[in-house]
Amino acid sequence: METSTIEQATQQWLEEVVIGLNLCPFARKELVNNRVRFVVSPAESEEELLGDLQAEFLFLDEHPEVETTLLVHPGVLSEFDDYNEFLAAADGLLELLELDGVYQVASFHPDYRFAGTGDGDAENYTNRSPFPMLHLLREDSVARAVDSHPDPEAIPRRNIALMEELGADEMRQRLSRLR
Repeated sequence: METSTIEQATQQWLEEVVIGLNLCPFARKELVNNRVRFVVSPAESEEELLGDLQAEFLFLDEHPEVETTLLVHPGVLSEFDDYNEFLAAADGLLELLELDGVYQVASFHPDYRFAGTGDGDAENYTNRSPFPMLHLLREDSVARAVDSHPDPEAIPRRNIALMEELGADEMRQRLSRLR
């Protein structure tokens, strides 16, 4: 699949699922203000992906006008268990670069599965995306957004309830249309 098609599907997912279903009440503002960077990594190994991840952290450091990066990596970590294990390496990279506390990595994957849930449980769709991706966020921006929200603890509960109301089949169909 071409990079432009993957980027377009990712942007459509952000608009229709994340923003359209209000899974993240903070995302619309950043997208409208053109502060979201979409990057499709050509990586085919974890080492290459770590290099792309490092480059994106450095890019964000040099470009404060960009709020967040969605680093999509369709060629590596297609298996969720491998992806989930890779997250420790991403956190290790943050520490190595002395950027922990500056950035954080949120995780999205087509087969995302929260601990203690079954593969088909609807709540997993809060973090399911058309392709494996790492969402790089500025920690100070996350803190400001959370502080400005009247009830940030309610967001995950609301999202889970919405996913259960819509159902896993509906969400599976939405994601498959984007792929």
